[in-house]
Amino acid sequence: MAEDDMPTKAAAAAEDVYTKDGTVDFRGNPAKRNATGTWKACPFILGNECCERLAYYGMSSNLVLYFKTQLNQTNAVAAKNNSNWGGTCYLTPLLGAFLADAYLGRYKTIASFSIIYVIGMTLLTMSASVPGLKPTCSGKDNCHANGGQTAATFIALYLIALGTGGIKPCVSSYGADQFDDDDEVEKKHKGSFFNWFYFSINVGALIASSVLVWIQENVGWGWGFGVPAVAMAIAVVSFFSGTQLYRNQKPGGSPLTRIIQVLVASVRKYKVKVPEDKSLLYETADAESSSIQGSRKLDHTNEFRFFDKAAVEVQSDHIRDSKDPWRLSTVTQVEELKSIIRLLPIWATGIIFAAVYNQMSNFFVLQGNLMDIRVGHSSFEIPAASLSIFDTLSVIFWVPIYDRVLVPVARKYTGHKNGLTTLQRMGIGLFISIFPLICAAVLELIRLRSVREHNYYEYEHMPMSVFWQVPQYFLIGAAEVFTFIGQLEFFYDQAPDAMRSLCSALSLSTVALGNYFNSILVTIVTHTTTKNKNPGWIPNNLNYGHLDYFFWLLAVLSVLNLGAYLLISKWYTYKKTVGTLR
Repeated sequence: MAEDDMPTKAAAAAEDVYTKDGTVDFRGNPAKRNATGTWKACPFILGNECCERLAYYGMSSNLVLYFKTQLNQTNAVAAKNNSNWGGTCYLTPLLGAFLADAYLGRYKTIASFSIIYVIGMTLLTMSASVPGLKPTCSGKDNCHANGGQTAATFIALYLIALGTGGIKPCVSSYGADQFDDDDEVEKKHKGSFFNWFYFSINVGALIASSVLVWIQENVGWGWGFGVPAVAMAIAVVSFFSGTQLYRNQKPGGSPLTRIIQVLVASVRKYKVKVPEDKSLLYETADAESSSIQGSRKLDHTNEFRFFDKAAVEVQSDHIRDSKDPWRLSTVTQVEELKSIIRLLPIWATGIIFAAVYNQMSNFFVLQGNLMDIRVGHSSFEIPAASLSIFDTLSVIFWVPIYDRVLVPVARKYTGHKNGLTTLQRMGIGLFISIFPLICAAVLELIRLRSVREHNYYEYEHMPMSVFWQVPQYFLIGAAEVFTFIGQLEFFYDQAPDAMRSLCSALSLSTVALGNYFNSILVTIVTHTTTKNKNPGWIPNNLNYGHLDYFFWLLAVLSVLNLGAYLLISKWYTYKKTVGTLR
């Protein structure tokens, strides 16, 4: 560093640095750093997530039955529409993440998309309660919706899907931003944050799958959607309440532009030879920071050496006194692209797991809806969708067990600060996810055998308790604690600093593709198994079908997916950072 530069840098460090939205950017001032972030800021973020998830699951847990009973759709159509909408909710985060990383920052993105979310929830409530907008019913489940009423429902749902796009990829990353990676104590607490973040999700889901589902089926869909709308409004209030305590990282510019620049520069220099000495590759002179706002430098790796050509400096790379970014990239830019490429195979293995998880809001509900939904010998009935409460209870049970028991025990044997690596954690979850499908298939096999033996084909609820579904829900909850929380932490840690929202969105997109995969699989199975006038595996009355075959198919796919994951995870190389954040 030149001596003339030292006073300027020292003065900058002593200033109060504020973002455009008025919140403190803690990186510029150590005093502000101590007054913001860490667990002080997290209750507002966790409260926001808890209420937002209550709103989301309160609306989505029973949506497949709303499509079937209120919009008068068949089982297959209702399941596909539910999967397509759910998939979109996990695909729009790519848009929100891009805006957060490139231009708005996570704070503004969460704030603005939350408003869209509330508007969508309000419209959905109106579509289920306002005469003229709500379906016409001659009985509890004998309803018909015209084109306009159906359109109003789906416009509301896809506004909600857009609203989730700015929240899902940013909230977990924003919470993790409150802990400094360069502080060992805070970095350790960040690992616990992801566990408790997922815990807060499931507290919201617990209320949704119990209280709200019961309200929808026993009080009315207007109230059933209205309460989640109020919960979403509370989520927004919780988020804004912590504004002065948040740490904010400034957006680093378009990550897609930087990736494309590396690709273009590499292709332009395809004839250039990459030097063996990595120190000869182009990088900024600053020993601490990269040229990307809010990003540390990344150390060079030897994989995908073709892209290193973009960092080889030749005479034509400069325009007058500045470099041409479309001809010359820094090592950190190149390593950003390599990091994304390394993430993609791990990302792909999450798709099948997401398809398994999707069964809770689709075929597990439709399966349970044909069983005895009474609690014991009483007349009180529990909606089939409320069985997802046991998934939530499983998560609430396993998160503290994992965080307080399994991690300390595993740490003694592995020496790893988190007990297990994130890759090991996800692998365990993928293994566990095979068993809920086996449970569901065996249960359906026994149920169908009872239907045939006692001629229960036309029964609305056959005399077999819905609580036999509890094991499959509980096992999915255990798989979630390992896989989904592992994914959250893995994609945050392995993402380049200025691409964390985008990589969180990439993680969430596995849920989107899992939903779409499930929809495609249902379409293929329905088309293939209904030939020659056969009822197929998934007819409108599942008592005539073979839903167990569908569960076995998913179980086989899950086994193959686990095998692929084990091979891919052995190949994976963790990223290495250099220096500190700007």
